[in-house]
Parts: sequence; C-alpha cells; structure tokens
Amino acid sequence: MTFVLVAMVLGGFAGVALTERLADASFLSAVIPEDGRGSLVIGGIGLGALTGILLPLILLGLFRGTSKTTRLRPPEAWLKLLGLLVFDVYLLVVAVVVSQLGWALPEGLTRLISVFAIGFSWIPLAVIPWEKFWLTSNIGKQFTRRSKTHGSHEPD
Repeated sequence: MTFVLVAMVLGGFAGVALTERLADASFLSAVIPEDGRGSLVIGGIGLGALTGILLPLILLGLFRGTSKTTRLRPPEAWLKLLGLLVFDVYLLVVAVVVSQLGWALPEGLTRLISVFAIGFSWIPLAVIPWEKFWLTSNIGKQFTRRSKTHGSHEPD
C-alpha cells in the first residue's frame, strides 16, 4: 500500500514537471496562454497521479493473486495499460482545452474552472456501457471459465 501511495505522489510530481515543460519549451508553448498554465499543471497532477497509482496496481496484478482474485493475464494487463494511456491522453487534451480560457479570463478564475472541468471530465467515460464493448473484467472471466472447462470432459 505504501509503495502504491508513493508511486501516486511521485507520479503527480512527474506529471506537473511534464506539463510545465510542455507549456514552456515545446510546440504547445505558443498555444498555452500565460494565464492558462495553471490549468495544464492541474491536468498534469491528475495525469501523473492516476498513472502513478494504476501502473503499480496493474503490475502487481500480473504477479500477485489470492484465493478470491486471480492474477491478471498479460492480454488483460495490456488492455488495462492501453486504457490508462488513452485516459491520460484524454486528460491532457481536456487540460489543453480548458487552458484556452486563459486568453479571456484571469488566472485565478481559469484555475478554479479547470479544477472542476478536469476533475469531473471522467464522468462521461463512467457512463459509457463498457460491457457492450467487451471492455470489462468479464473478458477475463470468460477466458478463465473456458480454460477451466476445456480440460475437463464434462458437458458445458
């Protein structure tokens, strides 16, 4: 638990460093207004902390299992890592879009709006019925069930 929390905090710091560098010395420096840099940093905190907490949990899931939960199989882990990458890119895009408010609003108001916009931007993703796209853990249960019954001679 301590390892995961430390990874989350360090991931948050790494996300801030990444997004500050994007705002200062990259192709985004001309696009991000000075009053919108805070929004990009807030997005970096979310991006880094989310990656910092989920990456160790996914990796631990590959190697640890209990009697109640099975270990993650490599295809499931890759799917989770791909989903994490897509969500990180999504948060970065939301942070860049919200930072554009810095052209019209003062820095404090832009930061306040960005906390809510970036913080609640995941809600539309939570409403999507992921089981219709077979992107839930039921996939792993189906493979596990098939592999357990494949070796036995009992009818399905």
